[in-house]
Amino acid sequence: MHIAFLNPQGNFDTADSYLAEHPDFGGQLVYVKEVAQAMAAMGHKIDIVTRKIDDPEWPEFSSAIDAYQGFEENLRILRFPCGGAKFLGKEELWPHLEEFVRNMLDFYGDDLPDFATAHYGDGGYCAVLAKSLAGIGFTMTGHSLGAQKFDKLGTTLANVDAMEERYCFSRRIAAERLSMREAYRIITSTEQERREQYSHPLYAGAVDVDEPGKFSVIPPGVNTRIFTTDKSDIDATVKEKLDTKFNGVDGPVVLVSSRLDEKKNIIGVVQAYAQSEDLRGEFPLVLCVRGVDDPFTEMDHLAEEEQKVLKPILDLIEEIGIRDRVHFLNIQSQKELAATYRYFGERGSVFALTAFYEPFGLAPIEAAACGLTQVATKNGGPSEIFEGGTGILVDPFEPQNIAQGLLEGLKRHAELSPMAIRHVHDTYTWQRTAKSYLEAISDGFKGKHTLGAAVPELGDSARIADYLNTVETKSPS
Repeated sequence: MHIAFLNPQGNFDTADSYLAEHPDFGGQLVYVKEVAQAMAAMGHKIDIVTRKIDDPEWPEFSSAIDAYQGFEENLRILRFPCGGAKFLGKEELWPHLEEFVRNMLDFYGDDLPDFATAHYGDGGYCAVLAKSLAGIGFTMTGHSLGAQKFDKLGTTLANVDAMEERYCFSRRIAAERLSMREAYRIITSTEQERREQYSHPLYAGAVDVDEPGKFSVIPPGVNTRIFTTDKSDIDATVKEKLDTKFNGVDGPVVLVSSRLDEKKNIIGVVQAYAQSEDLRGEFPLVLCVRGVDDPFTEMDHLAEEEQKVLKPILDLIEEIGIRDRVHFLNIQSQKELAATYRYFGERGSVFALTAFYEPFGLAPIEAAACGLTQVATKNGGPSEIFEGGTGILVDPFEPQNIAQGLLEGLKRHAELSPMAIRHVHDTYTWQRTAKSYLEAISDGFKGKHTLGAAVPELGDSARIADYLNTVETKSPS
C-alpha cells in the first residue's frame, strides 16, 4: 500500500535534530518515524508529510524531499510550504493548514496515497480536508487531546480569552471533533486513553467510546536495536564520560529524562527528593536537560518556555541546599541516551516519570528495556503498561508518595528490572505496532477514494463556553 503520515507540526529530518528538545519535537516524532520505518521494511510505500521551512535558523527542514538512511527505497519525508517560509510554532499553523493540504494534493496529482494516518489535531484536520477534497480515508491518532490540556492548565471563564490566544483551544478542539467523526478508525495507545480522553464532555456528539469498530487500541513500541541491555559502539565512550563526572559516586541514582514541559512534573521528583532524607543521603538525583551542560550558568541557552519550567527547579535545589546531590546531563542522541540508561541500570538505578497525566509513556518502556527500574505516574498509560507489577506507580500530586515509590523501586531493582525487560520484549515492539496499524488501514481501504463531507470553518468557542459554565456551576463555592 501507499500510506501517508500527516504531521504538519512534525518537523522531521534525517538527523532527528532537536528531538525531545523543543515543544514541537516531542515523542510523537519518534512514534511516527518508528511506525513508518517498520511499515516501509514490510514493503509498503510510506510518506511522512510535514511542513517545509526556509529559515536560516532551521536549515534541516528546507529540502522538499528527504529520506532516512537505509529506507531510501520505500520511505520519504515530504515537506510542503504553508504560512510563509519561517518556522512557526504548532499553535500558529491553524490558519495555513488548507494551503498545506492543497500543496500536498497538487504534488500527488493522480497518484494519491491509498490511505492516510493522521497525528495530533492538526494532522487530523489535514486528513479531514484531504478526505473532503480527494477522498483519502484515514485513521486518527490523537496522542494527547486538547480538552485534557484545557483542563490541566486550569482554564476558566476568567482566563479563557488569554488561553485561547495562546493555545488556540477552540480551533484545536473543533479540529479534533471533525477528525474523530470522519476517521475510519481512531488509534489509542491504551484502553484507558480511549475511555478517559475521548469521553470528555467537549467531544460529546463527535465520538462514542463504545461504538463497535471505531477504536483500535495499539500500544507503541521500543526500538530494540537501540534500547536494549546489549552494549553499543558508544557505550565505552559514555562510560568514560560518566565515570569522570561521577568520580567517587558509586551505586544507584534517581534518573529523570523528559523534555522541559510543565505537565511532565519534573519538579515533583525534585520536591520528593528534597523532602526525603533517605533519598538525599544515599542516592544522587540525575536530571537530563538537553542543550545545556550546566543549567545554573547556561539557562539562557534554552527556549523561554523551557526556562519557565527549569527556573523553579533550580530555585528549589538552591533553597534546599542540595546542589551537590543533583547532577545534570546533556544527552545529544537516542544512542547516547540508551547507553546512559544501561550505565545507570547496571548500578541498580530507577527511572522516574511523574507527569500529571501521561497518555502512554514511551520513555519508561525505553528505559526499562535498558535495565532501569520504573517509577511512573499512575495517571494514564503507565497504569496499564505496568499493571502486572513490573514497575512502581505513584501519585504525581503527592511528593511523599513519589519518594516512597522511588525508595521501593531502588530496593526492588534486582526483582523488577528483569521482569520489565521481558515485558517490553513480549509486548512493546514497533513491528507489532505497525502490523496492527496495517490491519486497521487494510480494513478501511476499499480500493477507491470516497469524498468526505464539506469542512466547516474551524472554531468552537460557544461549545467551550458552555462547558466552562457547566463546570463552574457544578464546582463548590
